[in-house]
Amino acid sequence: MPSSPITSHILDTASGQPAAGVAVLLEFHAKDAWKEVGRERTNDDGRAVELLAGPLTPGTYRLTFETGDYFRSQGGESFHPSVSVTFGVATADEHYHVPLLISPFGYTTYRGS
Repeated sequence: MPSSPITSHILDTASGQPAAGVAVLLEFHAKDAWKEVGRERTNDDGRAVELLAGPLTPGTYRLTFETGDYFRSQGGESFHPSVSVTFGVATADEHYHVPLLISPFGYTTYRGS
């Protein structure tokens, strides 16, 4: 079970495999600025499960995934050099899972469980 209240899972839909080794940055928006609150690389299963070590604060968060670096490491190119997903946290007592499906020319995301 992940200890972070915010997690992600990245699947490379072009290869049908988890996207391992993707750099993921977690930021919190406070006082009109973004503040880094976590950073991690996805594990062999494409998961980032230790993004936030401290307590969860309600507010606006942003996950940035370095997809261009990932696709270059796979010998390919990517239309999106990075993908940023901004989302709201309503309550501190929930788990927020933000999956990302990527291909070299597109992506999709949703709130997972």
